[in-house]
Amino acid sequence: MLTADEARHLREVLRLKPGDEVSVFDGAGKEFRARVAQARREFAELELQDEIEPARPESPLKITLAVALLKGEKFDLVVQKATELGVVKIIPLITRYADIKLRDESDASKRVARWQRIALEAAKQSGRAVVPQVSLPVAVSSVLSESCFLFSEREGHGLTQIEADEITAIIGSEGGWSDEELEQARAAGAQIVTLGGRILRAETAAITVAALLQHRFGDLK
Repeated sequence: MLTADEARHLREVLRLKPGDEVSVFDGAGKEFRARVAQARREFAELELQDEIEPARPESPLKITLAVALLKGEKFDLVVQKATELGVVKIIPLITRYADIKLRDESDASKRVARWQRIALEAAKQSGRAVVPQVSLPVAVSSVLSESCFLFSEREGHGLTQIEADEITAIIGSEGGWSDEELEQARAAGAQIVTLGGRILRAETAAITVAALLQHRFGDLK
């Protein structure tokens, strides 16, 4: 059963009608061939036929992208492009210099629901059978570990020194990292990485990091 929004997309955008075939996915990597049984204003019913190979196989690299909260539509852009680039999880971060401050839990939940919808739409448009999970915002200290790579404008080593098939990449805000946050990262065993001589906007850095990691370790060759 498809919800009203998905039913409207099927009927008005894809212009499908009962009897037509369509591919559907479960958001966790499985894709199916289905037939439209009913297509009404408030819902649509599909009959699953059989499981098929996803049109766009997932990357062998599992990237979790942890990004400081950004103003306006900047975080929307990061979610959309990270989904297109094959990221499997997105974690909004509360950092010392984060561009926005959340009012309360309701504010956080509304933002996450919006970002999850953006991830779903981006997965559909890019042919992915996996929809990245967008978590509730957390403090940067809660994601730091030996398996993390914290990208910084200052200090750190180059990307070529990383070797991994599962990466948590941590991206700061426009204001960068505080000395305390960098010290917390070192204490947790996280690797501090620099992208070189250019200073990138936070949303550009997040998208660039996802692309570079997929190129180096994934399937973006």
